[in-house]
Amino acid sequence: MTAADGVSRLACYRSAPHEGALTLLHFHGNAEIVADYVPEVARTMNGLGLNAFFAEYRGYGGSTGAPSLGAMLDDSEVVFRALGVPASRVIAFGRSLGSLFAVEVASRHRDLAGLVLESAIADPLEPGLARVSAEDLGVSDQELVAAVRARFDQAAKLASYPGPLLVMHTSGDLLIPPSHAQRNWQSGGAPPGDKELVMFAQGDHGSIYPVNHAEYIARLGAFVEKVRARPA
Repeated sequence: MTAADGVSRLACYRSAPHEGALTLLHFHGNAEIVADYVPEVARTMNGLGLNAFFAEYRGYGGSTGAPSLGAMLDDSEVVFRALGVPASRVIAFGRSLGSLFAVEVASRHRDLAGLVLESAIADPLEPGLARVSAEDLGVSDQELVAAVRARFDQAAKLASYPGPLLVMHTSGDLLIPPSHAQRNWQSGGAPPGDKELVMFAQGDHGSIYPVNHAEYIARLGAFVEKVRARPA
């Protein structure tokens, strides 16, 4: 599909064997591409009764263009519209960097069926996460903070989304500390009964899925069933 700039092409992947089923809209992490998730993870999601759509970013995998967080944020809406599925039938899923885009979709479409955040970012400006400094960009610290807050205020976006929320993280994540998971869970606009925080004792940022596979799938499956059971 064509990205928001009207030029770049996004090479996404869709697996939709279940007519009328919920669709999982998946945004992967930074050091990953869609090809890392297909066909195995796509089949696993299909096994939960879900259709699956794996979004690719500019400059990643088979996509053209150059990576840019702001541009990729705009592309999340393009990808959502390409689904052709009502928001009430979509579960947005964001892993690591991809959580920025999943949360953006949820903030724009508050009737989204559900939101899943895996090893997600609560604050992109937290020390250790930002890969560039204000000096690198030729701006002041205040200007950088203002620009990021204008588009990546994760707490405000999550607070605006009232639907079901599942947050999964590992206590051994050294890249994105577990405190991010707690903050994301707290920020969610859903009542306590509609949001869940799962902290795995095993694994780290890169191994949360394979190391905890059985429990991970069980937790995700239970969340999907809970979403299905909600009144239309």
